[in-house]
Amino acid sequence: MTLGYDLYWSFRSPYSYLVTPRLVALEKDYDVKANVRVVYPIAVRQPDFFSNSDPLWFTYFLRDVFRSAEYLGLPFSWASPDPVLMDPATRTYPKEQPYIHRLTRLGQVATERGKGLAFLNEVSGTIWSGKVKNWHEGDHLARAAERAGLDLAEMDAMVAAEPERLDAIIAASQEAQRVGGHYGVPLMVFDSEPFFGQDRFDQLKWRMLQKGLVKR
Repeated sequence: MTLGYDLYWSFRSPYSYLVTPRLVALEKDYDVKANVRVVYPIAVRQPDFFSNSDPLWFTYFLRDVFRSAEYLGLPFSWASPDPVLMDPATRTYPKEQPYIHRLTRLGQVATERGKGLAFLNEVSGTIWSGKVKNWHEGDHLARAAERAGLDLAEMDAMVAAEPERLDAIIAASQEAQRVGGHYGVPLMVFDSEPFFGQDRFDQLKWRMLQKGLVKR
């Protein structure tokens, strides 16, 4: 029997980028399927979240994310532009954002097309690998969508036509995420057990093996 788990994931999260290739490989090699549930990043849901955090949170985060990418052998550079723009004077996040709403809605459309995980993998690699500058321009996203087996123009048309419907589904995923046991991403919830963070992948797989995960 195919095992399943809920994957709560954000386009603004470098840790989400770092775990996704392993989730893709897991699904390729084992009889398991991700139920992709894209969510808006905490900077959009709670714009004052980071302004109230201890300064050490951010300095450690920067050290850890680069170290984690090096450990995993994945290319990494801070996204240019950042999927969520910050006001540098106040270190807060304006309500009006030029990128993240489109990206997150596209992720939901890709999920509805049955190619959510592949789309997340290709687009996050485009944004966070450092191989592409100005990922939002030219055909970078269109090529990423094509690699995932999708048509970006068709997806953008749906985003333009049904933003409220897509946002309602995303909001429901955000509520389910907290029920699942955490507010952050990446969060994998398997058999009602939450696994938060890219560094919990091995424990996720270990638990799945205990519950009958088999190779394809």
